[in-house]
Amino acid sequence: MRLNFIGVFYISATILLTGVLSSSNAQKSWVRELPGIGTCSSPRVTDLNGDGTGDIIIGAGREEFKKCDSAIVALDGITGEILWKLPAVDQIFGSAGLKDITGDRVMDVFITGRASEFQAINGKTGTIIWRFDDPDKNKKWNKRTWYNFYNPQFVPDQNGDGVEDILTSNGGNVREKPYDPKRPVGYLVVMNSLTGSVLSKAPMPDGRETYMSVAAVKSKDGKDMNVIYGSGGETIGGGLFVTRLSDIMGGDISGSLRLDSSDTKGFIGPPVWIDITNDQVPDILANSVDGRMLAYDGATYKKIWQVYMPNTEVYSSIAPGYFNRDSIPDFFVSYGQGVWPTLEWCRQFMVNGATGKVEFADSIGFYQTSTPVVADFTRDGVDDALLVVNYIETDELFRKFFHNMLVVVDFTKNEVTEIGVNSEGHNLSTTPWIGDIDSDRNLDIIYCHSTNLRHTYDFDGMKVERIATKIPIRKEIKWGAYMGSNYDGVFK
Repeated sequence: MRLNFIGVFYISATILLTGVLSSSNAQKSWVRELPGIGTCSSPRVTDLNGDGTGDIIIGAGREEFKKCDSAIVALDGITGEILWKLPAVDQIFGSAGLKDITGDRVMDVFITGRASEFQAINGKTGTIIWRFDDPDKNKKWNKRTWYNFYNPQFVPDQNGDGVEDILTSNGGNVREKPYDPKRPVGYLVVMNSLTGSVLSKAPMPDGRETYMSVAAVKSKDGKDMNVIYGSGGETIGGGLFVTRLSDIMGGDISGSLRLDSSDTKGFIGPPVWIDITNDQVPDILANSVDGRMLAYDGATYKKIWQVYMPNTEVYSSIAPGYFNRDSIPDFFVSYGQGVWPTLEWCRQFMVNGATGKVEFADSIGFYQTSTPVVADFTRDGVDDALLVVNYIETDELFRKFFHNMLVVVDFTKNEVTEIGVNSEGHNLSTTPWIGDIDSDRNLDIIYCHSTNLRHTYDFDGMKVERIATKIPIRKEIKWGAYMGSNYDGVFK
């Protein structure tokens, strides 16, 4: 069945809002408007003020190259009030890493963005612990070696101070012209988590730029860490690689194993470590910008399967879950239809992790690059996916007005259900957070979107919403945020 929804938006096999999906706790729900800013960051949740309820951290900003006094914002999980906010010289598009380095039993915040922005913040007080000091900040853009920082990961202590350190990637000069191959090389970087000082810096082995957030797991012998990273961009080819933390510390990853490559497009969306071969060794799942989902054996690094979706490009990550009744995780994604920069619609599909076969496909909503999140919304013992959807309304003068909402995809029935949240504005790339922020064993959704009705890429107003539902949580939510519930790209 196909249903014409608000004139221009279609959902396959749509069902009515009934039962648990429509239930909510309005007393605990709230909406916080943040004027004058927008976000490409995804929310993180941890209790910052000691009241027993998780609070929300989000990166934000204005358009590229513009300073902002509210580029990092922490909101009270109970009320939505601002706990603290901090400025930045450019957009903070990264999603925060959390680790207590001050010893006060409150998570501290590590968050990244454009123009080599990387800040470590005392989560309790909102004061800056350290801020990356770019040695190139007074140079011309084409003379710099430090550009965007991507999502941080924590790795074993590398400098002997007894505290885990940070692994991240840096690259991507937004000022370069599309299709110009003369771009600055990207780097993998290890940093001291206590001070922000650089412990090592290793260039991409193919000399290309990088936009991918890394994901790392312990090696089989437990003595090192295996790291997935990617190079290339929207119009520049690149590769998907595996290296070891020890090689990054040595400043030379030229011996990395190249898993895949493309002559015309790179690898941007964060990868996933997940065991789909039942050998207790995490395997590798990754998207390539040119419309492919790739699965590699983590023990042999041989390709397990590949799915290609023609006429698509992908800048988002992969959402794993148990979407059928076998014991192997499956994968749900949302790709963009077309070729950058003309991407106007989304194409979603679910892949059986055991076979690599597509078991669900649809085309829901206008273009966005957020990643689905996963929980058992329908309480049938099988995971469902929560997906961001953008749609358009037109008036009698044929003017377009942008709106957004959330839907749940039930793969056992091939049904798509509107959650009941319809908001003005557009969601370009912020992934929702789902979990239990107040320990009442019911599902909470934290959702961000713009408030501009007429434009899709804008930074002139946004909202953060807490949707407190009465959906009971009966099992661990493993993929409830961008890069998973542990924020590290590892499905445990």
